[in-house]
Order: sequence, then structure tokens, then C-alpha cells
Amino acid sequence: MSLKRILIKLSGEMLGDKGSGFSMESALTVAGEIKNIYSDDIDIAVLVGGGNIIRFRDSNGIERVTADFMGMTATIINALGLQNALKNVGIDSVIQSALNIEQITEGVSVSQSELFFKEGRVVIFAGGTGSPFFTTDTGAALRALEINADIILKATKVDGVYDCDPQKNSSAKLYSEGLSFNEAISKNLKIMDSAALAILKEENIGVRVFNFKEKGNLAKIIAGEEIGTYIS
Repeated sequence: MSLKRILIKLSGEMLGDKGSGFSMESALTVAGEIKNIYSDDIDIAVLVGGGNIIRFRDSNGIERVTADFMGMTATIINALGLQNALKNVGIDSVIQSALNIEQITEGVSVSQSELFFKEGRVVIFAGGTGSPFFTTDTGAALRALEINADIILKATKVDGVYDCDPQKNSSAKLYSEGLSFNEAISKNLKIMDSAALAILKEENIGVRVFNFKEKGNLAKIIAGEEIGTYIS
């Protein structure tokens, strides 16, 4: 598959320091990997999570709606940090957020996204869906659909999709031959939440889950190598 437009789903942990808080060092590492694939031949969008700052499941009694809005705000913090890191490696970017803060972000607009891509800018999506009760996985599915992305590249700390958690079970099996959305849903493999998987299945947008921590993997995928696990 020749990729012309990609959406990288970047978890907050990729921008954190040992899983907690924002780390500029981690952001610069991410920016360096993006720089390696940056060219006139491919449009790049990144949707950031906020789990390095706050997660609902770890919010210690904060009510769900409040915790979700805190999480959306956390994605904006991460987006600002990533934007700064991209600037440091010579890449111009713009933040489009579903939870808009006029002084620092653009609102989400497909027509504006198209203009930014034509200008050669990386588009950073923040704010999730802009509504509580939805994860940034669902936000990634929606944005990929809106911008007509060829694929979602889900950046993780493991080599792909396993039948169980490889960090807890050393005998976990890697799905190296690919998966169907139906199998991912029926086996509850927790690649993405069920709402995101349903959207992607309906609209036929594939997801490649790969180890972003392995330097060069992103560039290998763009070059056509079958890194990680492909869900379609």
C-alpha cells in the first residue's frame, strides 16, 4: 500500500517521563521519528492522547464527565509540547482541537486541515472528540475518516497486537499475520475501544499497531515494510 496520508495515534505515554507527566526529551524523540518520514509525498496528522497526565481509571473519585474534560485538556498540553518539539527539528505544525482554546489552537475543520496539508504542515489533533465518554481512540477514528487518511498508525510500546498482555505474560502470542476487525472485537483484544473499531470497520480504514519505541519503525512502515500487526 502506497501511503499518501497517515494519521499517527500517539498515546500520552509516548510523550511522558516513565509514564507520568510531559517530557520534552520524549517529545523530541517523537519529533525525530516524524522528521524521518516528513516529505512532500506524504501528509502527516498526529492525534495525541493524555494518559501521561490523567486517565479516568486513575482519577481517584473525580466524576466521569469532569475527568474526561480534564483528559481532553491534557491532550492539548501534550499537543503544545509536541508542536514545540517539531519546531525544534524544523517542522511546521498546527494544532486543531475539538476542545478549542482560541489563543493556542485552531478548531477542527476539514477544509482547514486540507489547507494545512497543502502548506506542508503536520496537523496535530487534540481534544479527543470534544465530548465526554469517548476515548482518544474514537477521536482518531473520526479524524482519520474526516481527513480521508489511508491508515491509522497506532504507536505503542510493544511489537504489535498480542492475544494477552505481553508485559504480564511472557508466553503471549503476537498476531504477526494480521487481524480482522471482527476478530479483534470478538476476542476483546483491547487494541482500541469498541466504538473506534466499529467506525473503522464500517469505513474500511486499516490500523497498524507497532512499536514506536523501536527507532526507525515508522520510516520502515512508510517504506512498505510490514512492521507490527495490521487490522483490516
